[in-house]
Amino acid sequence: MGMTEAFRDHLAKAALGEAVTDYDSANARLGVGDSNTAFSAGQTDLQAATNKLRRPMEATYPQRSGNIMTFRSLFGTGEANFAWQEWAVFNAAAAGTMMCRKVESLGTKTSAQSWQFTATITINAG
Repeated sequence: MGMTEAFRDHLAKAALGEAVTDYDSANARLGVGDSNTAFSAGQTDLQAATNKLRRPMEATYPQRSGNIMTFRSLFGTGEANFAWQEWAVFNAAAAGTMMCRKVESLGTKTSAQSWQFTATITINAG
């Protein structure tokens, strides 16, 4: 999964004490969409034209253990009922900064299902 240029800049700002919006329980979102457009570091949103949705974190998320971050959202029966072909981590309900985006076929969600989606991001050095 690729890190976006916008998130790279976000990290640089945070390191210098500049104001940024955190990826905390109040702001973090997992987004899913139906586009299989290849990842590009310059992307700032999911690539789906209409079938895309961001959901807030479940209680106690996101979590961190060392260099591993875990994000978890619940998509209810009336939400995101389409083929999940892409997903991303955001720090806002709309706009904001997309941390990363992954093109991956996760199946087709229907209105008969609620899906809990968990994304684990590992930040490595070197």
